[in-house]
Amino acid sequence: MKAIPLTLFPLLAYNAVAFRWFDDLEPVLDQGYNVTPWAAVLYSIPLPSGLVVPLDIATLLLAASLVLLFIEIIKATRTSAISLLDHSLSLIILVTYLVEFLSVQEAATPLFFLLMTITFLDVIAGFIVTISGARRDLSVSADG
Repeated sequence: MKAIPLTLFPLLAYNAVAFRWFDDLEPVLDQGYNVTPWAAVLYSIPLPSGLVVPLDIATLLLAASLVLLFIEIIKATRTSAISLLDHSLSLIILVTYLVEFLSVQEAATPLFFLLMTITFLDVIAGFIVTISGARRDLSVSADG
């Protein structure tokens, strides 16, 4: 379970909503021209100013993905065989995002592009943090 990249979950959630795996999501007109489930408001936050901030599916998925990216970067500080497997699986997930973005009509959205960018950052940051951590560990053991 430690080797499973957390960026897999936004991909699964995106596909679940995009391919209408949940019947209770009501499609909404997005910017007046596109019927999409992403604009369905799940929660609203009332502000002291009297305004209400609607949180739609897309916003919540993006926020959750950023939290998962943070956790993935923390996980990248490990230097073990499991972390190498985690990075390799993250790269496979990034390729999956890329192929789906280029070939599947439901994935041709700005939200999917941002999720793919988050996964790209996870892959790059994971390798950079792991390499610098391993280099630090190597220099500490050489000095001692």
